Amino acid sequence: MERRPGRRLGIWAIVLLVTGAVLAVVPWLGTLALTRHEIKAYSVPSDSMIPTYWRGDLAYFALGDADDLGVGRGDVVLFSAPEWVSEGPGLKRVVAVGGDRISYRRGDATLMLNGKPLDEPYVKDRAMPSTVPFEVTVPEGRMFLMGDNRLNSADSSMRLGDDGQGSLPLSAVRGKAIERPTAVIVAGGAQLLGMVVFLTGGGLGIAALVVRRRAAARAARVPVWPTPGA
Repeated sequence: MERRPGRRLGIWAIVLLVTGAVLAVVPWLGTLALTRHEIKAYSVPSDSMIPTYWRGDLAYFALGDADDLGVGRGDVVLFSAPEWVSEGPGLKRVVAVGGDRISYRRGDATLMLNGKPLDEPYVKDRAMPSTVPFEVTVPEGRMFLMGDNRLNSADSSMRLGDDGQGSLPLSAVRGKAIERPTAVIVAGGAQLLGMVVFLTGGGLGIAALVVRRRAAARAARVPVWPTPGA
């Protein structure tokens, strides 16, 4: 039985197209099912979150609102506040939420949260916890934000004269940091590989079509001679 021109290329094209589509779509669906939120990476724009994040690091965030993400004390959040950050979202840590009393007196080794020392292992070099003294009762529905690099962070402690005594509304939250986005990285790699495989399959499909058309054109040009004795 004569094999059709381009048949093998066509088979490989179908295999690669299907494989590429699976590699591109399934990891994304799996990540979405695991996290329930879209994950996005942001480049850290400043030194205010050292040592947790250095300038230029990629920080990964689950996107959503504060209630849906379960934002609370200790979380690093992505927030939108034009009065704080003129371009793009801001990045800070939540140290207190609505109803909390947060304070610092010069000479103290820690911030005080609701009358108790606040343990902050993430603060750079365990330096003094604030450059200015303050005492704030955070209004309900708001959060008090500080950078981990307390000596170089324009945060809530620098805006005590603002409405809310430096706090921001929870509605400003756009995302919450996730510590180890291994699944996201693996899924991203699989999606990239899937796209390459899919495009390769598409290329083979085009090649198979070209081969078939050329073979058909050659067949059309072959003269048909009458059968002797007919």
